[in-house]
Amino acid sequence: MQIVRRLQSAGHRAFWVGGCVRDFQLGREPQDFDVATSALPNQIEELFPHTIAVGRKFGVMVVIEGGCQFQVATFRAEADYRDGRHPEQVAFGDATADAQRRDFTVNGLFYDPVTETLHDWVSGEADLRARIVRTIGAPEERFAEDHLRLLRAVRFAAQLDFQIESKTFSALQAGAASINSISAERVRDELLKLFRPPHAARGLELLRDSGLLENVLPEIAATIACEQSPDFHPEGSVFAHLCLMLKLLPPDSDALLPWAVLMHDVAKPVTASRDPRTGNIHFYEHEKIGAAMAERILERLRFPRRQIEDVVTAVRYHMQFKDALQMRKATLRRLLLRDTFPLELALHRLDCLGSHGRLNVYDFLIARAAELAQQPEIRPPLLTGGDLIALGIKPGPAMGALLAEIRERQLEDELRTPEQARAWVKARIACRS
Repeated sequence: MQIVRRLQSAGHRAFWVGGCVRDFQLGREPQDFDVATSALPNQIEELFPHTIAVGRKFGVMVVIEGGCQFQVATFRAEADYRDGRHPEQVAFGDATADAQRRDFTVNGLFYDPVTETLHDWVSGEADLRARIVRTIGAPEERFAEDHLRLLRAVRFAAQLDFQIESKTFSALQAGAASINSISAERVRDELLKLFRPPHAARGLELLRDSGLLENVLPEIAATIACEQSPDFHPEGSVFAHLCLMLKLLPPDSDALLPWAVLMHDVAKPVTASRDPRTGNIHFYEHEKIGAAMAERILERLRFPRRQIEDVVTAVRYHMQFKDALQMRKATLRRLLLRDTFPLELALHRLDCLGSHGRLNVYDFLIARAAELAQQPEIRPPLLTGGDLIALGIKPGPAMGALLAEIRERQLEDELRTPEQARAWVKARIACRS
């Protein structure tokens, strides 16, 4: 409000624009605020002491007020997009021209917070009421200007629970392959927003229907035709299983949980085999092969290394959970003590709810995890390599094997204190000598 007031007091036109106006009209809390103005970049700099010229050529400045950053952009018109992203021609203009250059009508509304006046030069208010995503002007032209808009159309439709207008959707389908010209980082960022609850499942379905899925995640597109044995998966194909799991994502899900869901059965299409006697479908080692595939997919999308490792771990071990009730104490505790256990457990719950519906293993693991939380002494190993060196053991494979055996006995409650562990090692050394 203060930024708009200061610009207007200096004789410039200024409005809130884009997503914040859309969200206000829908009764949603905006995630950020953007300002469009007739002021030129140098005039913005003169009015505000703290600015960053993030795109001076395009008239885009960041104004820092109260420790927060706000994008303030000069009204402009754009033309001659040659690379599917950047305009070759930019001309500063008026508010109407600025509205016309934007992507979708629902994002083309301008609002004056001082006079509380909504300005609609693109029929965005009517589309908001009708819950429609429609491009401003010809959809072929808008998508050709920035190919990422293909993915953004799907994301907005899923996020807002809107329908995509028919001509816009037809153009989207026709141009779906153009998304391959967009950098992996920009695609990843859109997909992260798309696969959030509660709209993640609809996002996946819209990706399929639009033709974008086979371009951005072809490995997931392969699950559409991948059948499963109805005894274990009454919900149908692997793709149907994924959609059902995404529909059941808790509102406060870990940001990586949707990706663990998407990746956990990614290898089923390439491992599927049918028993000629029973007709049952098997997916031998799909968790192991899927872990390697998940790593390649997430690397392709430029995910941070730690996030890749966490999702890959969840994929690799997701079939281990079915054996939890029969596990030895040490094996079960190793599962419970993995750093990724909360993510793995959330994945297991959705995997069950999205198929047979039984949560007996989940309930069992919740109870065992609660018990283990009351035993913090279990978490750190009783002895380290340095402790064994102090006892006269030389570094090497034998030391590693000994540490592993001590840990195993600790997790089985056979050794409970460092003192007991040292005594056990000394006895072992004496026995060998």
